[in-house]
Amino acid sequence: MRKLGGVALALMVSACVGGVEPPRTGVAPVARPSEPVRVHPTRDTGASPNIRGIQTPARIVGAVPMLAAPVTPANEPVNAVAAGVLPGPAIASLPITDVQAEAALAAFVTSCPALQRRADTSGLTRGADWQPACAAAGSVSRGGARTFFAQWFEAVQVGDGKAFATGYYEPEIAGSLTRRAGYEAPVYGRPEDLIDVDLGAFSTSLKGKKIRGRVDGSNFVPYYDRTAIEQGALANKAPILAWARDPVELFFLQIQGSGRLRLPNGEILRIGYATQNGRDYTGIGALMKARGLLQPGQTSMQGIVAWLHDHPVEGQAIMRENKSFVFFRELDGAPLGALGLPVTGQVSAAADVKFVPLGTPVFLSLDRQDASGLWVAQDTGGAIKGSNRFDTFWGAGAAAEATAGGMAGRGTAFLLLPVGTVARLNGARYGGSTPQP
Repeated sequence: MRKLGGVALALMVSACVGGVEPPRTGVAPVARPSEPVRVHPTRDTGASPNIRGIQTPARIVGAVPMLAAPVTPANEPVNAVAAGVLPGPAIASLPITDVQAEAALAAFVTSCPALQRRADTSGLTRGADWQPACAAAGSVSRGGARTFFAQWFEAVQVGDGKAFATGYYEPEIAGSLTRRAGYEAPVYGRPEDLIDVDLGAFSTSLKGKKIRGRVDGSNFVPYYDRTAIEQGALANKAPILAWARDPVELFFLQIQGSGRLRLPNGEILRIGYATQNGRDYTGIGALMKARGLLQPGQTSMQGIVAWLHDHPVEGQAIMRENKSFVFFRELDGAPLGALGLPVTGQVSAAADVKFVPLGTPVFLSLDRQDASGLWVAQDTGGAIKGSNRFDTFWGAGAAAEATAGGMAGRGTAFLLLPVGTVARLNGARYGGSTPQP
């Protein structure tokens, strides 16, 4: 989505404290509709299916995660194969509920075309490896999802298997299509003078590196930062999609990367990540904590928002220390992940494509019951880097916001890959012998 187009709430919280760039970068291009997407609220509630049995977002139920096989992790591995792979437990032995399995199967079927055609930078699979499972997935009868996963997949531990999972959601804030009293914060689309530069086109040593900026005379310079933009630098340079009522809420919607604007008449306008100004992201939570502005227990997203509302002048100055600024596009329908496919609350998760092929089912065994179980990696995120790092998507609404905002689960991760993957990888690596955990 910024993922969700692919930036995240709990992801924002962890990024705020850690100072890492959260915005997602995997939003697929979406055709701009000729008219704003306005969905009547009675048909677009934003409710997520209760796949994980969550009754209230305020109650956190602990759990004892499974143990990973002990290994010595490689120093900064470039991908999953370099990190090392080991066979995990039998999938039939994993505590996957029928509801989770059915939801994950639906998401997997949606991801299958991309799994078979995308180049897998993790090194774990080839497109053809997924063909048997994808072919079988379309004919699974209702109630047969758990059996399907047990038959066609094997659990795989990447590296040390030690997982860390945060959460993100689709925020909803008040907005208006026209500027009016109480709605003064512009929601910008992509500026016409923002330029993306692929440095790899100029030097092979810069392959994979990109920058953004603008032309000033005969010079290419950094694009306007947050302060300049909020002070009017984009006048006549960028479309204004809408006007937000609360600039603090808009700031965090930028961190999430996509969301919903509830208009004064109750209708919904969905917006998603289009691009970013190229400036470095600064997590304001870390700044606030270092300056003693946040008390113990106040470092959640909700606590940060409350402080900013209570201190509007100081809050604006702190938010402007984050020079990164996100631009949006209008979305037609559900939020999209990095595959260009809809993401589903309590099912989809973001991962690092260098360690997880997008579309792969993932079993998380965490110290939090609500996030444990089967997910499908369908998204990416700027702060979601490394093996066994995941960002779980919780949908829209108050419950999703509360759960995502406090999500920080630790435990063990197992990827569900086509049967025979471990033997093929380790057979090639060790001359035919497969190491045991």
